[in-house]
Amino acid sequence: MKVERKCEIVSKTRMGDAIYMVLEVGDMVRTSFTTPGQFVHIKCGDGLLLRRPISVCSCQEDEPEDTLAVVFEVRGEGTAWLARRPVGHKVDVLGLLGNGFQMDREGRYLLVGGGIGVPPLRGCAQYTDGRSTAILGFRSKDRAILLDRFEEDCIDVQIATDDGSLGYHGFVDALVRRELEKDRHYQGVLACGPRPMLRNVAKAAAEFGVPCQVSMEERMGCGVGACLVCAVTMKDGTVKHVCKDGPVFNAEEVDWYA
Repeated sequence: MKVERKCEIVSKTRMGDAIYMVLEVGDMVRTSFTTPGQFVHIKCGDGLLLRRPISVCSCQEDEPEDTLAVVFEVRGEGTAWLARRPVGHKVDVLGLLGNGFQMDREGRYLLVGGGIGVPPLRGCAQYTDGRSTAILGFRSKDRAILLDRFEEDCIDVQIATDDGSLGYHGFVDALVRRELEKDRHYQGVLACGPRPMLRNVAKAAAEFGVPCQVSMEERMGCGVGACLVCAVTMKDGTVKHVCKDGPVFNAEEVDWYA
């Protein structure tokens, strides 16, 4: 059940080009959390019509207020407004929204993230209590975020950078193939990032017969399935929507070339 709350910003930290923000969200986690991979819709300024969808990095039930962390980059007027809000400011938050990753708490997963698609996977790492492996990709060393959190929550963390300034010089799908060549006994591959990355990771997982779920990043309007902006074409010709049907989909269902 989604809820709307006035949520206080209790901490805000800059991580490279990203902002890490923790909110007190009332009973939002207790009433609307299902699985990791959901998102919240935040009202960004009185004069802006549309809310801004932001993936949940991590969340927890607490007393008297649940807490929720989001990580975002400034991409436009709305996120610029949010980045300027000080600690103590209250923002209007609608959540938790969408369908997250289908996971087994006792499972073992290969978590694959790229850029600003990395934060939602931290919740997946916490959910499996140190059993999962993370493969994280960034443009360069100075764009890397949340590495210490993943090292705390995963059994192994592998890094790829486009320029080779940290970890493997190349893209994450090469590390996915290398990992699955050694060990394909993962319950699934869970991926979030740019569409080309997701397509390549899905292809690699399919080659090794490992189920793959992908969290899609599409421009979103209403966040509740009314405006139909965030459309994704499926292989069977149907159209689904990221806000209502996703953001997580089974990779084999998506038409990657539509």
